[in-house]
Amino acid sequence: DEQWLESIALRQAMQGLSERERHILALRFYDGRTQMEVAGSLGISQAQVSRLEKGALASIRKAIRVS
Repeated sequence: DEQWLESIALRQAMQGLSERERHILALRFYDGRTQMEVAGSLGISQAQVSRLEKGALASIRKAIRVS
Protein backbone atom coordinates (compact mmCIF):
# COMPACT_ATOMS: atom_id res chain seq x y z
CA ASP A 1 0.00 0.00 0.00
CA GLU A 2 2.79 2.45 0.83
CA GLN A 3 4.46 1.90 -2.54
CA TRP A 4 1.15 2.56 -4.28
CA LEU A 5 0.70 5.84 -2.39
CA GLU A 6 4.26 6.89 -3.21
CA SER A 7 3.60 6.20 -6.88
CA ILE A 8 0.49 8.41 -6.81
CA ALA A 9 2.35 11.19 -4.99
CA LEU A 10 5.19 11.05 -7.53
CA ARG A 11 2.75 11.17 -10.45
CA GLN A 12 1.01 14.20 -8.96
CA ALA A 13 4.34 15.93 -8.26
CA MET A 14 5.43 15.32 -11.86
CA GLN A 15 2.25 16.97 -13.12
CA GLY A 16 3.31 20.15 -11.33
CA LEU A 17 6.45 20.42 -13.46
CA SER A 18 6.74 22.19 -16.79
CA GLU A 19 6.74 20.12 -19.96
CA ARG A 20 10.43 20.92 -20.41
CA GLU A 21 11.31 19.73 -16.89
CA ARG A 22 9.33 16.50 -17.39
CA HIS A 23 11.07 15.93 -20.71
CA ILE A 24 14.52 16.43 -19.18
CA LEU A 25 13.77 14.05 -16.31
CA ALA A 26 12.41 11.46 -18.74
CA LEU A 27 15.55 11.65 -20.86
CA ARG A 28 17.82 11.49 -17.83
CA PHE A 29 16.15 8.84 -15.70
CA TYR A 30 13.99 6.77 -18.07
CA ASP A 31 16.24 6.83 -21.13
CA GLY A 32 19.46 6.90 -19.08
CA ARG A 33 21.05 9.76 -21.00
CA THR A 34 23.80 11.93 -19.57
CA GLN A 35 23.35 15.65 -19.01
CA MET A 36 25.62 16.28 -22.01
CA GLU A 37 23.48 14.05 -24.22
CA VAL A 38 20.30 15.78 -23.06
CA ALA A 39 21.89 19.19 -23.61
CA GLY A 40 22.89 18.24 -27.15
CA SER A 41 19.46 16.95 -28.07
CA LEU A 42 17.72 20.05 -26.67
CA GLY A 43 20.25 22.58 -27.94
CA ILE A 44 21.06 23.97 -24.50
CA SER A 45 24.15 23.84 -22.28
CA GLN A 46 24.92 21.07 -19.81
CA ALA A 47 24.80 23.69 -17.05
CA GLN A 48 21.23 24.58 -18.05
CA VAL A 49 20.24 20.91 -17.98
CA SER A 50 21.83 20.60 -14.55
CA ARG A 51 19.94 23.63 -13.20
CA LEU A 52 16.61 22.53 -14.67
CA GLU A 53 17.07 18.98 -13.38
CA LYS A 54 18.04 20.19 -9.90
CA GLY A 55 15.04 22.53 -9.74
CA ALA A 56 12.64 19.85 -10.96
CA LEU A 57 13.89 17.32 -8.40
CA ALA A 58 13.60 19.92 -5.63
CA SER A 59 10.00 20.64 -6.68
CA ILE A 60 9.17 16.94 -6.63
CA ARG A 61 10.72 16.49 -3.17
CA LYS A 62 8.79 19.48 -1.85
CA ALA A 63 5.50 18.27 -3.33
CA ILE A 64 5.94 14.77 -1.91
CA ARG A 65 6.79 16.09 1.57
CA VAL A 66 3.65 18.23 1.57
CA SER A 67 1.43 15.33 0.45
